[in-house]
Amino acid sequence: MIVAAGRGVRAQAGGGGTGAAAGGAEHAEPKQFRPVGGVPLLLRAIRPFAQHPRVGPIVVVLAPEHAAAPPAWLRPLLSERLLVAAGGEARQQSVANGLARLPRGVDLVLVHDAARPFVERDLIDRVLAVAELGAAAVPGLPVPDTIKETDTAGLVVRTVPRDRLVAVQTPQAFPRAMLETAHQRARGDAATAAATDDAALCERLGHPVRVVAGSARNLKITTLADFALAEALAALEGA
Repeated sequence: MIVAAGRGVRAQAGGGGTGAAAGGAEHAEPKQFRPVGGVPLLLRAIRPFAQHPRVGPIVVVLAPEHAAAPPAWLRPLLSERLLVAAGGEARQQSVANGLARLPRGVDLVLVHDAARPFVERDLIDRVLAVAELGAAAVPGLPVPDTIKETDTAGLVVRTVPRDRLVAVQTPQAFPRAMLETAHQRARGDAATAAATDDAALCERLGHPVRVVAGSARNLKITTLADFALAEALAALEGA
């Protein structure tokens, strides 16, 4: 499942290596549709999964208006293998809608953010290997910076030990039954509806979640500066 229902507000504040005009806050195109190296961000996120021999049906979750009228470059690719679902108001609702669209018979589910266009095949393999054993799997990288907790006034409360901290990425992999149960329990619960990843929903139910090695290449594009970095990476790869 590729989650692409967000609005990408932080990426609409101006120009940068995407072809947007400087100062273009009026740029209304969702960031996941914007090109990186001439290829829409969402399409770059889909490709590694479409090319993976173990990945079957792919559900792309779009904002309702885009699910009803997908962009012209996506429409010819839609098929029984590549499906579209309409997202909800929150990420949790969007993933739940995508799960409902996923054909029966699929026992393992990968959930990936469209804002990560450079996922590698071996990373997909690593999370799948854990999910096959019955646990949830998330890629993660050690946190290199010193982390401090602050209060509402900006004063430091404490320095957080970083030796066991990881920055989590996607794709995250789950046994389908585990993920469906987690989303069913989250329905109508404001605390779980605000979760920023699916592993958090599983953690709340006590399911095991294992961290596997992430990838520095698997960057998340959030701001215009990230688009510039992605353009440079795409140019280096010649793709």
